[in-house]
Amino acid sequence: MANGNVKEKVVLAYSGGLDTSCILKWLLDKGYEVIAYIADVGQQEDFEKAKAKALKVGASKVIIKDLKKEFVTDYIFPAIRANAIYEGRYLMGTSLARPLIAKYQMSVAMEEGAQYVSHGATGKGNDQVRFELSYLALNPKIKIIAPWKNAEFLAQFKGRDDLIKYAKANGIPVDATLKKPYSEDENLMHISHEAGILEDPGKIPDESVYSRTVSVAKAPDKSTVLEIYFKDGTPVKVVNKNDGTVKEEPLELFLYLNKVGGENGVGRIDMVENRFVGIKSRGLYETPGGTILHTAHKDIESIAMDREVMRLRDMLTPRYAEIIYNGFWFSPEMDFLNAAFDKSQEFIDGKVTLEIFKGNVFTRARESPSSLYDQDLGSMHIEGGFNQMDSAGFIKVNAIRLMAHRAIIEKMGKRRKEKK
Repeated sequence: MANGNVKEKVVLAYSGGLDTSCILKWLLDKGYEVIAYIADVGQQEDFEKAKAKALKVGASKVIIKDLKKEFVTDYIFPAIRANAIYEGRYLMGTSLARPLIAKYQMSVAMEEGAQYVSHGATGKGNDQVRFELSYLALNPKIKIIAPWKNAEFLAQFKGRDDLIKYAKANGIPVDATLKKPYSEDENLMHISHEAGILEDPGKIPDESVYSRTVSVAKAPDKSTVLEIYFKDGTPVKVVNKNDGTVKEEPLELFLYLNKVGGENGVGRIDMVENRFVGIKSRGLYETPGGTILHTAHKDIESIAMDREVMRLRDMLTPRYAEIIYNGFWFSPEMDFLNAAFDKSQEFIDGKVTLEIFKGNVFTRARESPSSLYDQDLGSMHIEGGFNQMDSAGFIKVNAIRLMAHRAIIEKMGKRRKEKK
């Protein structure tokens, strides 16, 4: 708590919504000077309106950071290069954005001479962990105010109704049109829908929940054919073969894939996942551009990556996804894995041709200047420099342990019969 005549500064991760607006006012009530920090990671938000709201509530300053380009190049693309998916399904849009948001929150705190940072994440979710681990990794001396883990705050606010009453009592605008019976998080990578009416995993969500993708029923009856080019595993160009559209700048490229994927119903997932804190939760995710790139990247690797490198990388990928999901972006293990994946991607160059149709992403062709595919060697129609008689010895060598295992089975079976 602030003390004396000098107000201590807090940098609050501010969204403009009900929770963070009430937290802003609550921090002011406690005697802090509050700087509202808004991170633009691609959410559809009226940032000037949010800024005006924060100033009206009492923030001494509002700082808006446009992080979209960095989000694509330094967070989304590395995850695509690693084929990172949590629990085999989730492309981790929220997980990827949090360390970037936290990084610049810490930068603002340093620039403004703030001793504290604060956020509006609940004590049951993953985001509290992601934010706070990032804060402490970047500055171990920073002080954190997490209201939803504060006994006094929890005694005052038991739920949304208490927040609404507090907002109205303190002249904080409450936009009823934004109220939904579930929670959403949006950025360039995805939009998520969870909690509220979606907490029942047996409930089929209404189509109105989805906002970034059309339903398969309403998707076009005509396929869209895309060519996606990679250099060192990173997407560098997209060409739409239907209409000739070309995108090369990373942010434009990703926004375009979001558009094409969304229009064709690509990237919807409805899953129950395991939160880091030990709670299962249901999440609905829309990740159109990420789904397209994930499919294309895996396919260019199939032709350009060595088999044993791929096996090792595939062992590491689930752990990499867990590290991101659990909030350890700024960790030594993350640095180690990033270096390993960078090495694995050195020759992952080429082009993948995809067909996008009614929620599906089909690979139609691929080619690479560093291709390890030898058409003659693999052909069933020509000899191609492969002496098929060599396979006899290959099979015999690989059968040695199998034959030894069979001999043991027969030997032990014979002993058991003799004992009887």
